[in-house]
Amino acid sequence: MTGKGQGFGFGLGKMKELADAFKKAQQVQEGAKRLQEELEQMEIQGESGGGLVKVIVSGNQEPKRVEISPDALGQGAELLSDLVTVAMKDAYNKSTATMRERMEDLTSGLELPGF
Repeated sequence: MTGKGQGFGFGLGKMKELADAFKKAQQVQEGAKRLQEELEQMEIQGESGGGLVKVIVSGNQEPKRVEISPDALGQGAELLSDLVTVAMKDAYNKSTATMRERMEDLTSGLELPGF
């Protein structure tokens, strides 16, 4: 029978490291939840044709709305379709860049492998 306080070969130092790791993980989890809520509320605008077409998405790429200038309507269906596609890509790229930056901010200072 082993003496009390031997607990699975973990010394007090290891327990403190483990507790610190759990604390950091909890902080990241809370930060990630706040970040997700923040991204959902964001409005990120992509545009094309010098502002003739605007596409607004959330920070996690959820489409919110499309704004089409009356001037764009006179451009014909094919050109208008191209303008909408370019504006969508612009909004998507800005949104993913924003998400990436916010995730980097969240995980900076943590020694997490693979981040």
